[in-house]
Amino acid sequence: MPTNAPAPTAAQALTDVTSSDTSLRRFLHGLPGVDTVGLEARAAALGTRSIKTTAKAYAIDLAISMVDLTTLEGADTPGKVRALGAKAVRPDPTDRTTPSTAAVCVYPDMVAVAKEAVAGSGVKVASVATAFPAGRAALPVKLADVRDAVAAGADEIDMVIDRGAFLAGRYMKVYDEIVAVKEASGAARLKVIFETGELSTYDNIRRASWLGMLAGADFIKTSTGKVAVNATPANTLLMLEAVRDFRRQTGVQVGVKPAGGIRTTKDAIKFLVLVNETAGEDWLDNHWFRFGASSLLNDLLMQRQKLATGRYSGPDYVTVD
Repeated sequence: MPTNAPAPTAAQALTDVTSSDTSLRRFLHGLPGVDTVGLEARAAALGTRSIKTTAKAYAIDLAISMVDLTTLEGADTPGKVRALGAKAVRPDPTDRTTPSTAAVCVYPDMVAVAKEAVAGSGVKVASVATAFPAGRAALPVKLADVRDAVAAGADEIDMVIDRGAFLAGRYMKVYDEIVAVKEASGAARLKVIFETGELSTYDNIRRASWLGMLAGADFIKTSTGKVAVNATPANTLLMLEAVRDFRRQTGVQVGVKPAGGIRTTKDAIKFLVLVNETAGEDWLDNHWFRFGASSLLNDLLMQRQKLATGRYSGPDYVTVD
């Protein structure tokens, strides 16, 4: 007697969409179009939420624990990276109750220095790779970049996608590169950077989010911090909706990292409200949400001391990185 074949699971159905360039394109362009006005209005409305003092204290500590303390400059030295590592481990040397940051983020040649600086602390070492920030290199060069960082001890890899290929509609090329980088990363968690400021439209950001997740990203990340438009409440909200919907369909949870332009405690709290109201409490943990920032940490520390003492400290209270 004929039998009915079991219906494919959501995860299997999504695997099928990456079987060919045609099916991947059909899927990505079949995603619902983004209502620009609605998205920006919701992001703005959530940004007006006020929180009480006790909740603010909790939010500040949570935000500190989510910071990827970052230095990505041509003038980086081992001494600067060691100082950054020490600050990540103990952001406020005068107050041992201050949480450590989630990670330090450096170029691959500084990974070993950073690893030594945070040894035994639980702070992760992240490294940008794949010809950061432009991503304009051949795949073998990108993979060598990743392997060098992992061999030096990187716990996390922040890769950039080929925006030119994406904008030209060569989605399978971008997908295959992410898959290859994921394999080269080994046990290191992979953050996939879209450079949202160069993707032009919210529809493209939604497509890039799904493309990154389909390819195995552990995190999707807004930007490099090296262009004019970086993380915004609206593009981060859109990516949070994507990870929420992806988990509903596949059972797989993916993290989100807004990076660039988040400088104040007020800004950070707005983003935490976005996380809670959009993706949910499961993402309110540094395993699933990060801030790519450096100057943000100083403002969080200043606001934390203000809550504890009732006054702001002088400009020398925090180090200038």
